[in-house]
Amino acid sequence: MTTLRTALDASSPPYQDNRAAMLARVDDLADEQAKALAGGGEKYVERHHRRGKLLARERIELLIDQDSAFLELSTLAGWGTDFPVGANLVTGIGVIEGTECMIVANDPTSRGGASNPSSLKKSARAAQIAAENHLPTVNLVESGGADLPTQKEIFIPGGGGFRNLTRASAGRRPTISLVFGNSTAGGAYIPGMSDYTVMVRGGAKVFLAGPPLVKMATGEESDDETLGGAEMHARTSGLADYLAEDEHDAIRLGRSIVRRLGHRKQGLTPPSTYADPLYDAEELLGLVPTDPKAPFDPREVIGRIVDGSDFDEFKPLYGSSLVTGWAQLHGNPIGILANAQGVLFSEEAQKAAQFIQLANQIDTPLLFLHNTTGYMVGAEYEQRGIIKHGAQMINAVSNSTVPHLSVVIGSSYGAGNYGMSGRAYDPRFMFSWVNARSAVMGAAQLAGVISIVSRASAEKKGVPFDEAADEQMRELVEAQIDAESTAYAISGMLYDDGVIDPRDTRTVLGICLSVINNLPIRGAEGYGVFRL
Repeated sequence: MTTLRTALDASSPPYQDNRAAMLARVDDLADEQAKALAGGGEKYVERHHRRGKLLARERIELLIDQDSAFLELSTLAGWGTDFPVGANLVTGIGVIEGTECMIVANDPTSRGGASNPSSLKKSARAAQIAAENHLPTVNLVESGGADLPTQKEIFIPGGGGFRNLTRASAGRRPTISLVFGNSTAGGAYIPGMSDYTVMVRGGAKVFLAGPPLVKMATGEESDDETLGGAEMHARTSGLADYLAEDEHDAIRLGRSIVRRLGHRKQGLTPPSTYADPLYDAEELLGLVPTDPKAPFDPREVIGRIVDGSDFDEFKPLYGSSLVTGWAQLHGNPIGILANAQGVLFSEEAQKAAQFIQLANQIDTPLLFLHNTTGYMVGAEYEQRGIIKHGAQMINAVSNSTVPHLSVVIGSSYGAGNYGMSGRAYDPRFMFSWVNARSAVMGAAQLAGVISIVSRASAEKKGVPFDEAADEQMRELVEAQIDAESTAYAISGMLYDDGVIDPRDTRTVLGICLSVINNLPIRGAEGYGVFRL
């Protein structure tokens, strides 16, 4: 039998403690995400509405198919920086006229929708996802352009956004711009380089230079409509392909354009019916111990996200701190690698390398569930070849060509993050649970290493070691690393695609697997040299 059995006791005190702690984190996540959803704040939202304009997420809601899901990405971009949470931009995947599309919407209530360094990273990540998964892109444009105080950080790399638009068109991934307001200076090239452009009469303003700059540069007196109004572009310049009467009309036109694209999926069509997991996703809240060092069985997670809780485990008796096996998720076949006891030994690394090769042999996507402290260290393990075996796993991950999905459900430290297809290894999508932590190592371990090195240095120099200063240093370093390794901090730097409630894991992964199937899945036909 391959149906997973659960050993979870939802009535036990440890479970209840874990659940309470996770719920507190979920509530806190809602508070942090609310900062992005609030845009520029009540004052600017009200002013925007008074002008008869829709908010970015209101536009998206009208654009996508009724009652369909919108998978918002990088919601916490910019968290922990001086820039607004959300980076003045909304990105995500939605279904328009039955077609999955990447949607990128400026939030004009937050600093006029200006682009800052976090906005740049967020839009670049959206473009990467669209390219890798062959998605049309719909831009909902209303932005004042670049955040001028940070121009030195965005001017040069910002040109990549226009390059991405032209490459998308060349790759037969249509791009559509619905222009609701300002699209100025470099931003004018967004509608200029899109395949289809819709402009709202009396609202859209698209020009390389506004009236004040034109006056300064040439002495010419002009106005917004003459320079770059929607009607001028529809009648005179030809930049506007469609002239919308208002925002609702622009959205209607956008949906009509997508409907006529004839976009078809080229990958697997999963069965329309499949079994739900046998176990309640609500129970995911109580699985993770409050102590991050305490292990938990990832099979309990797997049993609550895969179809029918059916999991065909591979090598169950070998390398037991890494669980590997086959399952289906929303009807899609998938291979799963999940950390069990945190540490990766030689056996786990070799097992993973073989399993990844097998998945590539049968063109099956891989799901990595992270909860690892990294590869085992120590004289015994070095002598047994942990470096070679870890390199085999990383080789397999690096050269695997089937799509990877990564979810950090606990910790993801050191080279274990690499071996489990962390951000540097370009998984198609990567998410973090609210309790997740990622860093080069745990905060206490990192502070301890610095302390040991400092102590050895003092002994070598023959000077007394300052114990009080060392204790203070350790406290400061631990606090710093703790703050830098949280799910919010990682997501704020765009090192994942979003922080999620554990209960949403199956739904999020189901959407991602559907998106992946816009292209055929092809496994690797060769690998680099494995050091044996």
